[in-house]
This record gives sequence, structure tokens and C-alpha cells, in this order.
Amino acid sequence: MNPSVTRHQPTPAPSPVIDPQTGLELYELSHPWGHGAPAYPGFPDTRMERSVRHASHGVMTQRIRTVMHTGTHVNAPIHLIQRAAGIGTLPLGMFFGNGVVLDIPKEQWQLVTVADLESATPAVEAGDIVLIVTGWHRRYSDSQDYFAHGPGLAPEAAQWLRDAGAKLVGVDTAYVDHPLATQLADHRGGPLAPYLVPRYESETGRVASEDFPELNPAHRVLLEAEIPTIENVGGDVDLLLGKRVTIQSFPWRWPEGDACPVRLVGLRDDKGDYRIETGETK
Repeated sequence: MNPSVTRHQPTPAPSPVIDPQTGLELYELSHPWGHGAPAYPGFPDTRMERSVRHASHGVMTQRIRTVMHTGTHVNAPIHLIQRAAGIGTLPLGMFFGNGVVLDIPKEQWQLVTVADLESATPAVEAGDIVLIVTGWHRRYSDSQDYFAHGPGLAPEAAQWLRDAGAKLVGVDTAYVDHPLATQLADHRGGPLAPYLVPRYESETGRVASEDFPELNPAHRVLLEAEIPTIENVGGDVDLLLGKRVTIQSFPWRWPEGDACPVRLVGLRDDKGDYRIETGETK
């Protein structure tokens, strides 16, 4: 077989990957992304095509058409706040540092509350990157279940995270907010999922507009405080539940960017032997 023929690569080994040079444990915390990745209702599909092919040119390049809010991605303040900071203008330190992976299991349409955050362990510390894991990442798919039935962060919980000093907040759901507090429901630009409000009111006996009168209230609290957010946390995050870890999630250097896909990675140094180089010359 011609060695220049492109072959599909095997599925990567599950986390952690132990780097032989540093001894660090690297945990994959992102969902796979590419052609046809699950997209927010109303958004076009991510589409990828080869613009140059091995068979024709001996090399390959690809063209991508996507909305940046697909897959595991980080949101900048400008996403919701007019004239706020874009993704490429935020300090690099916001996307790297120590943090916590909080195990807060939730079922359909439940809220992550202040009480949940206060009782979760380890405790959130000032300057932490906080990943909130409800278990919804296990349902990640192009489905009404994942996008319309998920849990969300209560506005008061977002205020608690802001006041606790979180510098970056990630969730394993499609949105920071409850689905009924997004454009899926009867808010500005919606409803993108016309079935959602009738279904919620039929199953719960409650009035959606009374339970969720505002659009994106929790997300707005965080972005107004210049706390970036990550949606669709996934991968092998279950392996880090209830642990303190180092987290990195660098986006593109795109000054006006409202959002950007990221490769979210958790790092552990079990032996404590690794050190960051000092920058000295030898």
C-alpha cells in the first residue's frame, strides 16, 4: 500500500496519558470536534472539506465552516456584553492555573444552586478555574435530550462563583444557564426550540416565564465580571471528579472573538517532581 495514503488514526487511549518526558498525567476534558459536531438548535452544522487532496497534490488542507459555539469552547465577555473584551484580549493567565472539578450530579431541568457549590468538595478558592460536572456530558449528542433537557446554573450560583474569586468557569452542559433561560425558550430571538416551553409546563405543571423570566442571567453575571466560561466540558472528566488539578484551555489569539473551540486538558503531577523551567541560558 502506498505510504502516502491517508489512514484513519486509531481512537486515542483513554486518560490519563502520562508524558514520558515530564511524568505529568494529562486528562482529556474535551469532546471530539469536527464535521457534523452537535450544534446548538438554529445553528448551521460544522462542515469540513478537503480543499487540497493527497491524491491530487500530495498534501492535504481543509476548509472549515462553523459557528464558534460548538464542541468544547470558551466564551469571551463580548459574547453577551456589548463592547466588552474579545477572546484574544483576555490575559493568558485566565486560561491556565489550578482549580477544582466539582461533582454536582443533576437530572433534567434541575438547577445548580448556591447550596450545591457550598457543599461541594474540594472547596473553591480565589483564583481557581472551576469545572462543574453534572453528569450531562455523558449525553453529549445531536439530540433534544442534550440541548433542551439539561440542567443549568442558577443566577445566584453564578454570583457565588464570582464572589468566591473564580477566574474561569466551565460546565459539562450545552449552556451555562438553564435551557429555559436561553433562546431555546420564549426569550429574545427565540424560541429556537418551540416544543420546549409546552413540554416543560406539561411535565412540571409550572409556568416557564415565571421560573425563567430573564435571558442568560447566570452567564451574564460571569461575563460582566470578565470571567470567561467553557461549555460542553467532557472527555474523561469523570476521572477527576472531586479533585484539585491544574487546568489549561488556551483559545486562539483572536482579539474580536466571541468564542473559540479549545482543547481542555487537566494536569496532575502525582510525584511532584516536575518544575517549570526558569528561562535561564546554559
